[in-house]
Amino acid sequence: MEAAKLAAQLTQHQKNALETIANQMARPGRGLLAADESVPTLGKRLVAAGLVNDEEMRRAYREVLFSHPDLGEYLSGAILFSETLGQRAVKDAEGRLFPALLQSKGVLPGVKVDLGLEPLDYSARETHTKGMNDLMERCQEFYAQGARFAKWRAVIRIDEAANLPTRACMQINSAELARYAAICQACGLVPIVEPEILIEGAHSAETFARVTEAALSEVYYTLAQAKVFLEGTLLKPQMIMPGVDSPSEGRPRPEEAARRTLEALRRRVPPAVPGVVFLSGGQTEEQATQNLNLINQLAKQPASSLRPSSTTCPWILSFSFGRSLQASVLATWDGKDENYEKAMEVAGALAKANAQAQLGEYQGPHPSVLKGQSLHETNRGWGASARVGGGKGESAAGATATVSPSGETAA
Repeated sequence: MEAAKLAAQLTQHQKNALETIANQMARPGRGLLAADESVPTLGKRLVAAGLVNDEEMRRAYREVLFSHPDLGEYLSGAILFSETLGQRAVKDAEGRLFPALLQSKGVLPGVKVDLGLEPLDYSARETHTKGMNDLMERCQEFYAQGARFAKWRAVIRIDEAANLPTRACMQINSAELARYAAICQACGLVPIVEPEILIEGAHSAETFARVTEAALSEVYYTLAQAKVFLEGTLLKPQMIMPGVDSPSEGRPRPEEAARRTLEALRRRVPPAVPGVVFLSGGQTEEQATQNLNLINQLAKQPASSLRPSSTTCPWILSFSFGRSLQASVLATWDGKDENYEKAMEVAGALAKANAQAQLGEYQGPHPSVLKGQSLHETNRGWGASARVGGGKGESAAGATATVSPSGETAA
């Protein structure tokens, strides 16, 4: 069924429920833990730490992340991988499943519903996201398992020399995000809309801002065309920053990055959206916290000196961090049961620091144990040998679409 038809069938009761969940997620002083790494992605991190990548190790690691008694004071939600929905907390006295454990702390369980990326045939360095074929059935199952929101990651790559991103790539990914959002809402799940702009490359912050605004324009135009209920969604963007290979001289100060980020959101994101939850985007743990803090401090100031009574933004500005809430935890835990309590305290301290940053009240010191280590990873989730369905990919309406080298899309 087309996204607009799905959206048109939402009852007022369903809309009220979705809006309630979205506002529970977008609460002051709280954010989201992104613990939804796939088996291969988490496995690489475990192996790099000298640990085995098996189901029990993954379960034990995630129990460390979810077990701090005060987690609900700092987190409103946690994004899980599908495997994690059915796993139990063995150190919990009741042996509860992870979704029930999180709910007992006031943390809403969510789930990653995309199945990774694959290249577009016409542009092998650009991607679309897999997982649309059976998405309705999987979302219904995830809701039954306790999930109340979902995440789907679309990726936009910048390469000015190669004229990337193409308009067709933005259109395809926006259409998929709209269909995903409509399916999620039909199943009772609040969709997090994630058009991630990759930081790979030598592009400037100005270019990053321009592409961000273009991507957000395309996404919200397409969501509007699909009649997605915006009050029951969240946005997960990247903070505005130059590419990781850009010259170190002349890189913008954090205050300038915060200003550009707010400017892009203010120009392109509808006020109906309850919250914006940022990626940590390969920053160090401390940088991600400091930049979120700056964004929220700036958000309290007037949007323009010509309009001193205006506010910078109508949304809760928070975090949906993955490695910035995890890397120090994994380093501290190291797979050893005797380190469980200490690692759990690190998980709580990282969540608390970012909760303070959401309020613009973070002062430090930061609980990171990594001494400024970069958390950047290249080409996450992209199997470069994959192709889109033998040359055809699903459009937002569920039909097939072919894409020509010129970037034109024909349904």
